[in-house]
Amino acid sequence: MACTDEFIEFACAQLQGVGMIRSRKMFGEWMIYVDEKPIVLACDNLCYVKMLPEIAPLMAEASTGAPYPGAKEHYILDIDHRATAQAVVRALLPLIPYPKKKKKK
Repeated sequence: MACTDEFIEFACAQLQGVGMIRSRKMFGEWMIYVDEKPIVLACDNLCYVKMLPEIAPLMAEASTGAPYPGAKEHYILDIDHRATAQAVVRALLPLIPYPKKKKKK
């Protein structure tokens, strides 16, 4: 089951104030970008973030799972708790690189 539009709108609203937020549908699921960095993967009305050691203390109580078959395990971000979700995203921002630009042919 793909994410609902309402869930994506809610997730983006919860992250307002962290940076410039936008979402993009990708392969039936969604990527939420913060300041043009791909930070949150949204699949099946759940938000996932990369399992990086720098955010382990913030995510100590979080569940984990794979956002889609064959994916690496990710933390499941509790998007309902705005302050925690924003703290995790703020911690991830300096760690996640900008996407590589595609070369024009």
